[in-house]
Order: sequence, then structure tokens, then C-alpha cells
Amino acid sequence: MKKKLYSAALILLLGIGVSAQKTNPVKQEVKKDAKKVGTAVKDGAEWTAKTTEKGYDETKKGVKNATKWTKKTAKKGSDAVDRSYQDVKANIKKD
Repeated sequence: MKKKLYSAALILLLGIGVSAQKTNPVKQEVKKDAKKVGTAVKDGAEWTAKTTEKGYDETKKGVKNATKWTKKTAKKGSDAVDRSYQDVKANIKKD
């Protein structure tokens, strides 16, 4: 009976020892994973900031170009209206 009790106790202690050894690496893996996630989030935030800044710069350039184009087009339209007005005015004087 003592041998069976001793064997059971030995198996129980061995199981606890193995379990304790497995617990530490699991904690280390969790820490490593948490660190990797933190690094990934930081990298993602930096990428987003850079991309946003590039987008802002491109939008700013686009707005400037659109403003120049609108100004040129409006001037052309104004010149065309002025020429048409002068032609109509000249035709009215002839009649």
C-alpha cells in the first residue's frame, strides 16, 4: 500500500513539476507576442502618419493646380465673352 501511495505521490509531484515548467515559457511567449503586437501597432501608426502627410501634400498640390486651371479657364471665357460683345457691338453700329 505504501508503494502505491508513494508512486501516486511521485506521479503527482512529477506532474506539478512539469506543469510549472510549462507555465514559464507560456508567460514568455505571451510577453513576446504582446511586444510584437505593440511594435506592429507602432509601425502601423507611423506608416499611417507618413501616408496621411503624403496625401495632404498631394491634395494641396492638386488644389493649387485646380485653382490655376480655373483661373486660366475663367480668363479665356472672359476674353471670349468680351470678343463676342465687341463683335455684336460692331454689327449693331453697321446696321
